[in-house]
Amino acid sequence: MAPLVGIARLAAQSPSLEAKRRTEYFELPTRKYISRCTSPRMPFRWMINPYRGCEFGCKYCYARYTHEFMELRESEDFEKKIFVKHFDDAAFRSELRALPTGETIAIGTATDPYQPAERKYRLTRTILELLSQTAGYRIGLVTKSDLVSRDIDLFREISRRNHLTLVITITTLDRELARLLEPLAPRPDLRLNAVRKLSAAGLRVAVNLAPIMPLINDGEPSLDAVAKSAARAGAVQLGGNVVYLKECAQKVFFPFLREHFPSYLRRYQERFERGAFLKGAYPEMIRERLYRIRRRYGLDERKLEPDPELWPQDPQMTLFS
Repeated sequence: MAPLVGIARLAAQSPSLEAKRRTEYFELPTRKYISRCTSPRMPFRWMINPYRGCEFGCKYCYARYTHEFMELRESEDFEKKIFVKHFDDAAFRSELRALPTGETIAIGTATDPYQPAERKYRLTRTILELLSQTAGYRIGLVTKSDLVSRDIDLFREISRRNHLTLVITITTLDRELARLLEPLAPRPDLRLNAVRKLSAAGLRVAVNLAPIMPLINDGEPSLDAVAKSAARAGAVQLGGNVVYLKECAQKVFFPFLREHFPSYLRRYQERFERGAFLKGAYPEMIRERLYRIRRRYGLDERKLEPDPELWPQDPQMTLFS
């Protein structure tokens, strides 16, 4: 067996922080906190993920492949072996200082920044505390957790200096379906309550209706219900995308279908046998459906927001004002 190198070696050497009945936490040495996004599909250039792995255990999760970089290939490793990145304030500040004014930073692109580990390790909050001292960025944060409302104080400070959008993912309002799809994520009604709290605090909130899965949550009544509730809770925008299933996700999602939606399994296997992304008429139909629903509830606005109160006038003055 070849010796482990890179992130796999670091993961293998990571000390255990805590072991619970179903989950073990490790402290992961970290070389970089802000990663460049190279995918042309994504509307951001930089990413921050405080944790590796995610306890929510969503059956469709595309990010399971990230554990494979650490040579952790069992299907359950992603949700049972959670790596908390060792944090160095000075190193993070140095990375942030290198980003020019106006750069776009997304938090939580691979793993949820408010998963259960955050209640104890508070790494996301630590990062937000530093971001609250910076100015001149376009920051987005995406989560499925109502724990996000804990940090309203920091979001207010961040939004005084940066363009900030908080994105709450709500896949369905059906509690039973949500529990099947996202076993340990907070209930949909708790997420909507977080939208209300954040909006009431004067923050810009969007709802991410994703993923949209054929035959499971793609009906117009289901999508409309999420949009209607999001608008009532104060969201200003609705996003959504069709599910994509990498091979690592198929290993979890197809057995899930076999158990809970056996009549759908063959159709999914046929549609995803040639790649992770659906193409053709179906994605276009979903885009048109979402367009109608956004217009229906006023969730389609993309107007430019005025610069925040403390947006830097000098493009070099971005950090720790």
